[in-house]
Amino acid sequence: MDSHLVPRGSDRNYTGFLTKTIVYSGTLLMFLTAFGLTISSIVVPKWVSYSNHKHSYSYGLHRRCSSLTDTCESFPQGEDCHGEGRYFCSMWRSVGFLMSFAVVLEGISVVSYLIILSGGKRLRESGWKVLSLLIVLGAVVQAASVSIVAYLYDNEDRFFAGWKLGESWVYCTVSWGLSLVCAVVLVLAANTLPSEGGYELIPDHF
Repeated sequence: MDSHLVPRGSDRNYTGFLTKTIVYSGTLLMFLTAFGLTISSIVVPKWVSYSNHKHSYSYGLHRRCSSLTDTCESFPQGEDCHGEGRYFCSMWRSVGFLMSFAVVLEGISVVSYLIILSGGKRLRESGWKVLSLLIVLGAVVQAASVSIVAYLYDNEDRFFAGWKLGESWVYCTVSWGLSLVCAVVLVLAANTLPSEGGYELIPDHF
């Protein structure tokens, strides 16, 4: 008895493996860019900034910097969270917590990507559901963070004329935008691309 490989059914598209791999790989690269921007938005202390021809100041999620001293100090500190500053302190710390949570979600998403890409057909066919959900959750958390900072920027007296939303805020905004694009592409690919085909052994009888 001899055997040879033939396509498993005429309705199967066995280029699906390559196509889905390209989609997962391409969106992973985009998502890694978004992940890097998320990390940068946390590390770079410029969510809200002010500058004139003499001085510059900036607020990061965990540091506050001033050109007067050429140093950055931990922020918010205990004295920033009393009296009238209590509300601002609470909201600012909430943003810091949300962004840390977003990093966790994005890290899990990257691991999910790698598991799906290294797994079998079943993972590539169904893994997009959990992966896209994780990506969207991370994007929602980041969108909430930039919204809170924008609200504080518009309503807090400490941010008078001359202050502006800084580059870290922009990093985060671009990050969650890219994440949403990745999620949309995954959902569209799962519902429009053909299923992966395969081959099976067919014996030859003499």
